[in-house]
Amino acid sequence: MKTYSTKPKDITRAWHLLDAKGQILGRFATKVAQLLMGKSKPYFTSYLDCGDYVVVINSDQIEVTGKKSTQKTYYHHSNYPGGLKSITFAKQLAKDSRKIIEMAVKRMLPQNKLRDPRLRRLKVFPDATHPHQSQLKPHAKKD
Repeated sequence: MKTYSTKPKDITRAWHLLDAKGQILGRFATKVAQLLMGKSKPYFTSYLDCGDYVVVINSDQIEVTGKKSTQKTYYHHSNYPGGLKSITFAKQLAKDSRKIIEMAVKRMLPQNKLRDPRLRRLKVFPDATHPHQSQLKPHAKKD
């Protein structure tokens, strides 16, 4: 009996279309992170990038529970004295809703050399129109 080790040439990437309309941010971001890492694949290996492409549509309609829309705050610093900036969830949703999903997914991925290539395979769009329809057609299944 031999132990099977996944090789980069064995990895196949699929395209997934996810609709964020009415979804809860944290639960939705975990689904996206799982697909980007490829954890559901039988040949998943932690040191290889086995994940798929993920296209997220309707990011403007993502939701959070409770009072998070007014109380959740995103911070960043400009690295200058007094350069701490903050923005609430509601303001960020109105300004650029794509960043909300991208930040949530980025923070759920492991902090290693594979995070940036995985995030490059995440495509987020504020409405239902996107340029990746041709990649999705061969893999679309209708039940």
